[in-house]
Amino acid sequence: MFPVFKIMGRLLKRVFHLTTYGGMHSRGMTARRGTGYQQANVVILHKSLADDFEAFCQANSGPLPLLYRSQPGEWACPPLAKDSDIRTDCPQYCVFENGRLTAEVPSLTAFTQQMQDMVSFYLGCSFSVQQDLRAAGVPIRNVEQSRNVSMFRTSLPCRGVGVFRCPMVVSMLPVPEGKLEAAAQVSHLAPTAHGAPIHIGDTALIGIQDVSRPEYGEAVDPAPGDVPVFWACGVTGVEAVQSAKSPLAFTHSPGCMFLSDRESAPAAVTSDPEQRPMAYSISQQPLHYSLASKATVQRIQTLEQIIGEDPGERGIRALFVQDELLKSCLSLSHASSVLITTGFPTHFMHTPPEETDGPPGALAMAAALQALGKEVAMVVDHRALEMNAGIMEDAVEKGVMKTAVPLLSFQNPGQESALQFLCQDGDPKRPRFDHLVAIERSGRAADGNYYNMRGVNIKHLLDPIDDLFTTASTIAGITTTGIGDGGNELGMGKVKEAVRTHMPNGGLVACDVAADFAITAGVSNWGGYAVAYSLYLLNICPIHERYLRRGVGYPPNPHKLSDWAASLPTVAKEEQFLAILMKYGIRSGKTGNLAMEVDALPFHPTHSTLIQRLSDVTLKPHPPLA
Repeated sequence: MFPVFKIMGRLLKRVFHLTTYGGMHSRGMTARRGTGYQQANVVILHKSLADDFEAFCQANSGPLPLLYRSQPGEWACPPLAKDSDIRTDCPQYCVFENGRLTAEVPSLTAFTQQMQDMVSFYLGCSFSVQQDLRAAGVPIRNVEQSRNVSMFRTSLPCRGVGVFRCPMVVSMLPVPEGKLEAAAQVSHLAPTAHGAPIHIGDTALIGIQDVSRPEYGEAVDPAPGDVPVFWACGVTGVEAVQSAKSPLAFTHSPGCMFLSDRESAPAAVTSDPEQRPMAYSISQQPLHYSLASKATVQRIQTLEQIIGEDPGERGIRALFVQDELLKSCLSLSHASSVLITTGFPTHFMHTPPEETDGPPGALAMAAALQALGKEVAMVVDHRALEMNAGIMEDAVEKGVMKTAVPLLSFQNPGQESALQFLCQDGDPKRPRFDHLVAIERSGRAADGNYYNMRGVNIKHLLDPIDDLFTTASTIAGITTTGIGDGGNELGMGKVKEAVRTHMPNGGLVACDVAADFAITAGVSNWGGYAVAYSLYLLNICPIHERYLRRGVGYPPNPHKLSDWAASLPTVAKEEQFLAILMKYGIRSGKTGNLAMEVDALPFHPTHSTLIQRLSDVTLKPHPPLA
């Protein structure tokens, strides 16, 4: 039976409820009146453009989830509403001529003749899930404030089709930090209402400079502790219409939706609770959160547990911080340019003084990052630059790496030199790198010296690469990771109190330079391997992969997935690389043996077995990318 509430809703559409947004006027905002019923954005185009616009919707399903495409001259929308008439069923319409807004009208009946050759597209709307968000305890601030939702034009390009090329429009809801996961999980279950958020955090990261001046809708005031959350928005269709510059086109006025008869209970993408989104903070300057599925998070946590094993009985569990691997890799997944450093000259009586822990993990990370399309460079001590170039060349020749990584050196200490190195023209607003990673890199202690675990000062063998990390901590947009197995490594200053308390000679050797994330491993190489595997897991995770591409474009094709998998560490590749290090005279840490071992642990079975375990956890069957 046709619901009484719905009949009243159709009558209420005639109520002249005036609201101003972005220079346009609309009446009859449906955010409050359509509670409990599915709503739709509307685009009406000449039939000659219909096929291209449908393809545009399919290529950008986040902002433009297609609910129904009409036949030319069809006023009704049978799947969504009984006895509907698109000429009158929105409270307000926009009229576009040659891409320019020329009028706003309460009805399209005056255009009936022209609409005989036009096709109506009904697109999902986030208003449809507001009731479910409230049921999950997520406040709807714009409704609380009796305002239209804030909608912004972003710097995120949609995937173009034909004449349709435009940036994405997003809607913004301020959400209490403790409700971020609830908001993501509820909306994820409603892909026809834009699905999960496409960005959580700083507005500037998606090209929004002033959150108080939305292009569409009204500014909404956040409450203390709220985080800005952005969903793809169907008003992207308005931008698409303008980009096409067709002689005549219509859309709903933003906020004045087509109100259907269909109840808005979300149609679940999956009933598997392991695939629900989980939210993690990955940066405070700028504020940035990321999403991944529960299943992916659990696998990465398993990898973290494996690399935290301590066969050398060094007591490194005292340095462990939960989920540092996950958060570091989420940040790396969003990065476009990564700088890696390694090199611990613990064998100061030998030439070269480096050890076999560090370089294998560094190259494993570099290979994975390259496969994902990131720019990668390595910074090493100047005295070891030629040796590392030879090692890199051999690694490519032997198939350990597909492509050589550029090698850099940094010799001049101080913040000014570090700024020039890290940023274009030394401008902290133009960083060259998004993320710095140190793995088994000797770190500066509180007294300014550098110590091996025996307490021997090796400062004379090291360049001031620590200054890059201390300076990066002052630059918004650069995040840092330190990977270590004893606490005297660069970046492990984050856990220096635990090092001083629990590690031998900790009071002397503890690194004083902190990274944003400190990954503790039984052997530092293992941490690098785990980063590589975790990056693969994140990028094949449907939740995280969609969040990375902001709901526009398509998931990666199988060929790209195969390339990613081929970049990962294997027992054969790591054995080959360890042989290359031995060729250059690089020795095992702790024992100084020129042998197939790392940190006094033989490659077979200790390291080979662990690599295989990490691979098994990572490469077991996964849900397909959607």
